[in-house]
Amino acid sequence: MEIIRAKRSFDLDEFLKKPLFAHLSTASSQGPRDSPVWVFWEDKCLWIIGTPGDTFPLRIDKNPNCAIGIVDFDPATGKVLHAGFRGKATVEPFNFDLAKRLFTKYLGSNEKDWDSRFKNQDPNNVFIRFVPETVVVRDQSYNVNR
Repeated sequence: MEIIRAKRSFDLDEFLKKPLFAHLSTASSQGPRDSPVWVFWEDKCLWIIGTPGDTFPLRIDKNPNCAIGIVDFDPATGKVLHAGFRGKATVEPFNFDLAKRLFTKYLGSNEKDWDSRFKNQDPNNVFIRFVPETVVVRDQSYNVNR
């Protein structure tokens, strides 16, 4: 994996610990598609849950080339951190332990507080394993004058 850093950059591993939304871009016969997803960074891969109703696993099976963008933005402070990934993805069997780690990142460690949709996962779910070839890491923050 090649990491391309701008003049202002940040620690990618720390950034990926945050519960930020990512946008998965895939190809389709009707043109590019974008799916907002939660991601879990482990073993230098981004992991994404796919459910039986999702169409992005089908698109990845046909064309594994993908891009993922993640932004941490705070207009009050002017913080703009961006990580842009390009690489290939595969559809993998569902892993309940990995799903729990992903949900804990976004929902907290007390599973009792989770929405019921996240407590009992469908064994027909899948995981998307995205392996980055390149990552652009840019701190595009700006000063807020008030």
